[in-house]
Order: sequence, then structure tokens, then C-alpha cells
Amino acid sequence: MNALPRSRQHTRSPHLRLIRGASAAVAGGGAEVVPLFPGVDASSEAAGAWGSGGDEPLVARRDLFERLARAGRVTIVSAPAGSGKTWLVRSWVADAGLAGRTAWATVAHEERDGQRFWASVVDALDGVAAGDRGRARGEPRGEALIERLLRTMQRIDEPAVLVIDDLHELQAADALAALERFLVDPPAHLRVVLLSRGTPRLRLHRLRLAGTLTELRCSDLRFSLPATHELLKVSGSALSDAATAALHERTQGWAAGLRLATIGLAGHPDPDRYAAEFCGAERTVAGFLHAEVFDRQPPEVRDLLLRTAVLDGVNGPLADALTGRTGSLRILHDLEEANAFVTAIDVGRSWFRYHRLFADFLRLELRRLDPAVVGSLHRAAAHWFERHGDAVEAIRHAQAAGDWAYASRVLADHQLGMTLDGRGDEVRALLTAFPPHAADTDAELALTGATAFYADGLYEETAANLASAGRLAATVPADRRAAFDLTLAGMSLRLASARGDVAAVPVAARAVEAALKAQFPSGLRRAQTHRAAALVNLGVAELWSLDLAHAREHLEQALDLARRIARPSIEIACLSFLALIGGLEGRPASVGRPLVEQAAAVAETCTDGTLPSPPAAYAVGGSTFVWLGRLIEAEQWLERALAGERSPGVELLVKHATALLRLGQGRVDDALTALREAQRLQTHLVTAHPYALEVRGRMLRAQVQLGETAGVRAALEELSDDARERAEIRIAAAALELAEDRAEQALAVLGPVLDGSAPALCAPAAAIEGLLFAAASHWDLGDVRAAEASLERALSLAEPEGMLLPFALAPVRELLERHGGHRTAHATLLSKILDLLAGAAPRPEVVPLLESLSDAELRVVRYLPGNLRGPEIAAELCVSPNTIRTHLRHIYAKLDAHSRTQAVARARQLGLLAPA
Repeated sequence: MNALPRSRQHTRSPHLRLIRGASAAVAGGGAEVVPLFPGVDASSEAAGAWGSGGDEPLVARRDLFERLARAGRVTIVSAPAGSGKTWLVRSWVADAGLAGRTAWATVAHEERDGQRFWASVVDALDGVAAGDRGRARGEPRGEALIERLLRTMQRIDEPAVLVIDDLHELQAADALAALERFLVDPPAHLRVVLLSRGTPRLRLHRLRLAGTLTELRCSDLRFSLPATHELLKVSGSALSDAATAALHERTQGWAAGLRLATIGLAGHPDPDRYAAEFCGAERTVAGFLHAEVFDRQPPEVRDLLLRTAVLDGVNGPLADALTGRTGSLRILHDLEEANAFVTAIDVGRSWFRYHRLFADFLRLELRRLDPAVVGSLHRAAAHWFERHGDAVEAIRHAQAAGDWAYASRVLADHQLGMTLDGRGDEVRALLTAFPPHAADTDAELALTGATAFYADGLYEETAANLASAGRLAATVPADRRAAFDLTLAGMSLRLASARGDVAAVPVAARAVEAALKAQFPSGLRRAQTHRAAALVNLGVAELWSLDLAHAREHLEQALDLARRIARPSIEIACLSFLALIGGLEGRPASVGRPLVEQAAAVAETCTDGTLPSPPAAYAVGGSTFVWLGRLIEAEQWLERALAGERSPGVELLVKHATALLRLGQGRVDDALTALREAQRLQTHLVTAHPYALEVRGRMLRAQVQLGETAGVRAALEELSDDARERAEIRIAAAALELAEDRAEQALAVLGPVLDGSAPALCAPAAAIEGLLFAAASHWDLGDVRAAEASLERALSLAEPEGMLLPFALAPVRELLERHGGHRTAHATLLSKILDLLAGAAPRPEVVPLLESLSDAELRVVRYLPGNLRGPEIAAELCVSPNTIRTHLRHIYAKLDAHSRTQAVARARQLGLLAPA
């Protein structure tokens, strides 16, 4: 088969440069495309869109009609079989009134004769050429074909369209080369539209750069959800909105799929059910895909499609593993280029996905041809995914293969890391895919189930699964026993700690310590994660048992390990509970506050956006800001504490801090509600929470403020002698005595608090509050000097940390307002206290920046008051998440801030942000 003779590759008209090598390059730049049909309105409603038979109305694709009307000199419509390419262009031609000026040439199946192809093009053009339209058609070849083509082109003296349909069937290399040259500079009045299932093998980059090439691809031809609604309505199919959406999602807007669905829906007794069950295995869909796509592929391609149909996504190496051959990536690329229902899902075109209906069809065909191989394919995929670090896909394929033991092992290895990464929902979904009673005989699955139940707060189910795992421990293989024992001991300790089961904590703690001594591969991050988690569980249990020294030791070890293995969730937990320990040890807020701010900063700068909210950090931070009288910041921290998953112990902390906040705001009723919720949480704990008596004391004082004195006295009498000796309860008793005008009795009750002999959860705060109630008692007795002395001592204790809240919780406002000027050495602190009592936030001292923020950093600062996380800010500013993380570190350092909230407040003080 020969190309057209070079001797006749010349131009008879200044407008024609056809079939010979283009003598001039297409004009560069983006020259404006002038419509060839200026008198035609593509949005005209004069004509509807009709099927090929002209008797059935279909949906007019107005958006695509408009794009075709505005298109350049050459248009390519490239999409899979059944996408509606031909129907679209025929509908547009009819709608635009171009039927008499459109030449339509359809390439024959597997056309290898270039001369015959060009003859069909000339025949089509003859139909729109001026004059002599009824002449007989023939098949001239060689010189005669050239002469006829040139004459035909000269007779086209008004705008016309040449459509070449089924271009993918053209196999003649010489004809493709000639068409490529022709398209570089077609006649001025001619627009060319190419329809092809695959990307045409034409080098049209110069047209693309010049802006004279328009391309419509599969994504453009897909029906949108509104268009699907319209199509079903026009076809008379009555579907609910939900069923329509489901059908659209299943077909992915594929025109043929929707058309076949409408045929099946006609007269169906349950349309919504039909739509819900519609898939690629449906008879008409499968028949279409078999004939138009699958049968057209060579044997090795069909084998690859069938074997990889068990996957949701495939790449070259994975396909090689399932087919046992090499070269799969090239085949996948070819299938994508051919629009054979294969789509690349990443920019690098390394991963691919099959159209949903095509995948359904392939799975049906695989089960029909070789059902025995399905399980082995899933098993091979499972092992491939595990080797390549995708545990979730490995587990899913192992489950699909029915290899439950392997699936359980992989899940056990990865569930802790997934949970710490905020992927607990995926763990739960994987667990539900196991047989109902699989955990009854699988120790590792029972243990994994226990961790999921614990995360959901289902402690009874957690305990039952832990007991089952313990009974089955002997069945765990020796090479996995050390990790199993550590996880089992850690979860047992965690459960005992969460429930406040002080009797069980030492037993579980000893088991954890024994398991920690077992040998782990030091380089295995997964083993180190288990170790760090166990240390945290041990430290938290010791914290709730008030074994503060050992708690600090183990939490600091866990913190160091978490930082080394890059486990931010564990790092956050360690920082949070270390801050709480500092408060319980009586350390100043200046020690604990930076720890919770570091924890919050770690959460803010986590770039993957999956890290769960650290409620313990926000609870401790909120409590710290409450004591400092920074009530607005405290409220923000406590709101964030409520957003994360919390154990009863941590939630009790949140409720206690919330009650303190409400008391500081003068909202006593709301404070009492929070305190009662905290007391209710105590019922979920086996033994008393360390804050239990503190909560009880605050409740009694709130009730005194509300005038419920009789009930308070009765409640005090019901307490044990040991409880009544606590500073928290003594201060509540003093508040009652004061309320009933028995100031002397109040002072007597406060004696052990003032001399420090009464045990207290937080000794510094108890000392300040004791002095304030003593000052109020002296004031009631008329002893002004003693009242002022007590008040001055309280101010002296509070000033180093700027602790303001105790002064809002005691009945000393009148005394504070009188105690000014020459009567105090703490005038600045007193002024802030009076501001707090008056409802104003303490006036901050604005310290200028030592180093100015850069323009890029200022742009980031403007996003901080909003809700966008680091990755989302990066997307807004078109930079990488790592760049945002670097900016945030610099911003925090320059603003001397340790959290996003603090950075925002500091920026407002400096005028970098508008006032709240």
C-alpha cells in the first residue's frame, strides 16, 4: 500500500496545502479562533437531539454543543465505545443546522488500504461541494484520486465540516501520515472533526500549541448527575433521587451504560431495585463490553485484564505478579491510550483503575472461565501489598481469599499504627469483614477487637475480648508471642487505668514491665511503637494511682521513643500527661503550660491531617488557662478537648475544667451542671478518680452559692473522716460556715489548710483559696488587719504565676476593691484580678517582636484564626505542606507562642491581625 505520489503533492489553490508535507509551521501563540459558522447559535432550542432512528428523543448536550460551536479548525472526540461520540456530533450537526454542509466519512473495520480511506473521504466531501452533487461515486486511485480530491476541495466555497468517524480503525501508516499533514493546514472553509475510541496516532502538538485544536475526551462526554436525571426523565424511567444517584455512580456517567439501564428499566416492576443492582454483569452490558472491548484485545491482554480484575487499582509490577509475565505496564498504558475503560489515577501514570462496569464484567468472565484461580489471585495480591507496605489492601485481599489467619496476622501487626494515625474507622471496617465468631479461636484477632472496642468506649466488650485473647495466648506462634504479650499486657493496663481499677493496675503494670524486657528487633518501627504505647499506658495508670514519680519516669521514656520513631499521637499523650503530673506535684504553671502548648503545636503541624485531636492536652491546657484567668483562651482549648476521643478519666478532667471556667464567669448553674456530669463519669470507673474529691468540693461550694446550705451540710456529714480532712472539702465546709454567718467556725475549719497539714490535690491552689476564705472570715469578724494580711499572703503566692481564678471563686470582692494603693505590694496583679471580676480580660503587656515576620509568614498568619489545618493552608497558598510547617515553626518562635491559639492572640496584640 503506497502513499499518494509525491509528484502530485502540490497545491492548486492558495487555500489548499493537502496531503503533502506541510511547507510552513502553524502560526505560534494563542491566536483567537474565529468561529467558522458565525450565524449558528449552538444553544438554539430549534431542534432537539434525536437517536439515530430519529424517532426517540434523547438529551441534548447543550454544554458540549457550545464547545463544538466554539472549537478550533480541528476537533478530536476521543472516548471509549458507547460514550456517545457519534451521537453527540450528529446531534450537534442537526441542532446547528449543518446537515447539508457536513461530510461524514466512516473508516472501515481495520482499514489497511490508505487509498480506499481517502476515496471514502472524497466521496463524503463530494456531498457538500458546490455543484455536481449527484455525480456517480467511484474508487479512483493514485493520480486520479489526487485530482478528484483537489477539485472537490476547490468547489467547497462556504463553511463545511468533515467528520471522520472510527478513526481508531485506520491501520494504514501512510494514510495516517497523510492525514496528519492535511490537518496541519486544512482549507480555510473546512472544519475537521475526528472521532476515535483511542487517542489518534497523530502528531498534532503544533495545532495544540497554536490553540487551533479542540479535544473532547471521556471525562467531557460523561453524563453529569443532573444530565442523568434528565435522561431518565425523557426516557420515562421513574427513579427516586437516591436510586438515580446510585445508578450514576455505578455507570460513572457512561452513555451506553445509562442507555442500557433505561432499556432495562422500561416496564420493570421495581425500578429502584433494578438501579441498585445494575452492574457490569447485567446481560446487555456484559454483551456490549464483550463484543466491543474484550474480544478486540489479543490473548495476553485479555489474560491480564481477567487476572487483575480482582483489584481495585493496579500498577505494572502488581500486574506482573498476578500474570507471571513482564511488560504489564506497557499493556496498561496502551489500554489507557485506546480508551479501553482503563484510566490512570495518578499524574505519573503508574496506577490504573478499570471502569466500574468493566471491572464487574471482567470478574464475571473470570468466574465463568476459571473460578478456581480467584482465591489464588487474591492471595498473591495480599502478599504483594504487604511487601509494599499497604496493610489495608493486603488484609482485604486475604479476606477475599478466605485466608483469615493471614488477614488476622497482618491486622494485628498494623492496627496500633493505624489507630495512632487516626485510621481507627478502617480498623473497625476490616474487623467487621471477618466471620462472626472468628475471634473465638484466634488470639490475635480477639486482641485486635479489644483495641477497637476500647476506642469506642465499650469497656465490657473490651474486657471480654482481652479475656478471650488471654485464654488463646498459647496458640500464638513463638516468633509472634513477644509482641502479642506486650500488646495484651498494655491493653489490660490501659483498660484498668481507664476504669480506675486500682487493684488491677499493679498486676497489669507488672505484666507490661515483664513484656517490655522481652527481646524485640531494635530496628523494627512496629515493635518500637508497641513499646512506646505500653510505656504510655503504664505511665497513665501510675498517674491515676498518684504514683507520680514512676508515672513521670515512664512517660518521659515513652516521649523520647515516640520522637525517635515519629509517632506524634504518642508524643502528644506524653506531653499532656507530663503537664498534668506537674500540676499534681505542685509545680508552677510555667512548667506545665509549655508542655501542653507543645502538644497542641504537634497536632497543628501534622501535615497528613489524620491525627486525632489530643483531648488530654487541650483539657490540661484549658485548665491551666482557667487558673490564670485567661477565660477566652481557656474556652477555646476546652472546646477542642471535646472534639477528640476521650476516656472517662480524661473526660472528667474536661468537665472539671469547664466547671472552673463557668465559675470564673459567674455562671454557677452551668458550673454545677458540668460538675454533676463529672461525678456521673466517676460511675464508669472502678475506683475513685484523683479529681473525685476536688469535684465533690467544687460541687458543694457551688451549691452554697446557690443557697442550698441544708443539702450541703447533710452531704458533708455523709463523707468519711478521711475525706473531710482533705483541703478541698475543708474549704467547702468553710464556705458553708461563712454563708451561715459563722466566721469563727470557718476559720477553725480552715486551720489545717492554712498550716499545710491538710492533704490537697494541688497544694498551691488550695493554699491560696484557703487564705482567701480566711480573709473573708476575718472581714466578717471585723478584723481588717487580719483580713488584709491573709489577702496579701494570697496575692504573694499567686503573683509568680499570675494565678487569678482563686480570687474570683472566694467572696472577697469588696475586700479586693478596698485593698489597693499603699495597702499592697502586688498592685499590678490586683489590677488584673479586678479586671477579671469586672468581666474584662486581663490587660496583656504587649512586648514588641525581636524579629519581624516575613511576607510569606504574614500570609500564613492571616489563615491562623480560621479552621484550616496545615495541608489546607498549603493548598490555599499553592505551596507544599512542609513549607507551611516550616513557616509555622518560625511564626511560633518569633511570636514567642507555643500553640495556634496563642499565636493568634499575640498577633492580635501586635496589630498583625484584626481584633477578634
